[in-house]
Order: sequence, then structure tokens, then C-alpha cells
Amino acid sequence: MSYLAPSEFVTKMVDAGESKIFMSTRDTIIRAYMAGAILALAAWFAVTITVNTGQPLVGALLFPVGFVMLYLLGFDLLTGVFVLSPLALIDKRPGVTLNGVLRNWGLVFVGNFAGAFTVAFMMAFVTTFGFTQAPDKVGAAIGNIGEGRTLGYAAHGAAGMATLFLRGMLCNWMVSTGVVGAMISTSVPGKVIAMWMPILVFFYMVFEHSVVNMFLFPSGLLLGAKFSIMDYLIWNEIPTVLGNLVGGLAFTGMTLYATHVMTLPKRQAEKLAKPRVAA
Repeated sequence: MSYLAPSEFVTKMVDAGESKIFMSTRDTIIRAYMAGAILALAAWFAVTITVNTGQPLVGALLFPVGFVMLYLLGFDLLTGVFVLSPLALIDKRPGVTLNGVLRNWGLVFVGNFAGAFTVAFMMAFVTTFGFTQAPDKVGAAIGNIGEGRTLGYAAHGAAGMATLFLRGMLCNWMVSTGVVGAMISTSVPGKVIAMWMPILVFFYMVFEHSVVNMFLFPSGLLLGAKFSIMDYLIWNEIPTVLGNLVGGLAFTGMTLYATHVMTLPKRQAEKLAKPRVAA
């Protein structure tokens, strides 16, 4: 069977959240590091395609290759654990605590940022021949993204901040749908197709993804773009992280859990659930 019913894959979501909370610090950081690095490479790839072809849709169509690779390899993005880990707490899995959820989020954030920053440095080095010349057209385009999506929001004040937050919500609505997409099929082609569609939507619509931005904005700073670290944190990363959290959990995690697990008869829910992890 290549497709799982919602009641089955939502239980898999809760199980996945539980396993991530109990994962060791080392494994959590390594998996998050690799996820951040691969997603950063995909963003660099997509920007390169867009610059070279002049067609943003082509870049958006191909960007999901990075997302697919990292999830098939079992790596973790902050946007994914924002949705999965709290479900284990809500489901009252033994040993799962709020501190455990927050620990998981913190470790994944650190790992994602380290991986994305590594690729940002490599990109800046490559596009400037070791910082010996001005960036090439791809590097210049990435620097412009950083300026436009920090100072551009700041220029609109509170309305800009609200817009940024909503774009973060919309982003993880789509990205977390991609995370769920990896669970609704038992075949690799099915997983790939289910993941590809919502990631294409988020990237083409220029929604705000906290991990992609961990690559784009440090890249801009390394390349001499005219915005500051505080501009990046206040007028992008922090509101984006909060928007990603709210959007993914509200529109994907809780809606699926509330309608496909909480409404199940007790015996059926127990039958679907795997044995609990000991505290």
C-alpha cells in the first residue's frame, strides 16, 4: 500500500515528534546541521537558476530537490520540529515535557544555523574568489535579497512586521505540509511528489522560511550588503521563526491531530499508536 490514511500518518507524526525529543544531543545537532547545509545549497542553487534564466518559476520548481534530499535522509529542520515535537506533548506521551520540546527546538536551531552559515561562507568565498573581488551576479543577487527583506520590511514599520510574521506563518503552513507529505506514502516516488508540491508553493510565493534565511542573510552580510546583524535579527529572523512556529502548528499540526486523532474512539487510537517510549 503506497498511501496511508490520515488517521495512520497523523499517528506517525506524533511518533516522530516523540522520537525527536528523546534523541541524543549529538544526533540532533548533526542531523540539524546537515539539514541546514543541504537546504542552503538548494537555496543557492535556486537563486543561481533564477539569475541565469531570468525565470523565478524555474528556480522555484527545482528548489524542492534540497528539501526532498534532507527529509529522505532523515535530517531535521526547525520548521519541521515546530510541528512534530509539540504533538508528542499534546498527546501526553510518557516522559515528554515542555522542557524536552524546547530543548529539541533549541538544538535544531543551533544545528540548522551552523549548517546554513557554513554554506553561506562557502558561497561568499566562491562568488568572490576568496573575497578578492566583488561578488559575481549570483552573489550580488543574494546580497540584494538580504537588503530587500530586512530594510524593506523596516520601511513599513508595524505593517512591515505584521507582513513578515504572516509570511512566516504561510511559509510553514506549506513547509510543514511537505513534512507530512513524507509520511503519507510508503514509496519514494509518492513521498517525493507529496513533498514537492507545497515546497514549490512556498518558494515561488516568497514566503519567509527561518532556515533558508539563515543562509540568505548571513550570505548578504559576508558579501557587504547594506544591512546590519540587528536588522537581520529584528526585521527578519526572529519574526520569521515565530511566524513559522504559529503557522505550522496551527494550520498543519493541530488541525490534523484534532480531526484525526483526538476524535478517534479510545480503543482505535490505542490500536494505531505504537508502544510508548519509556521515560
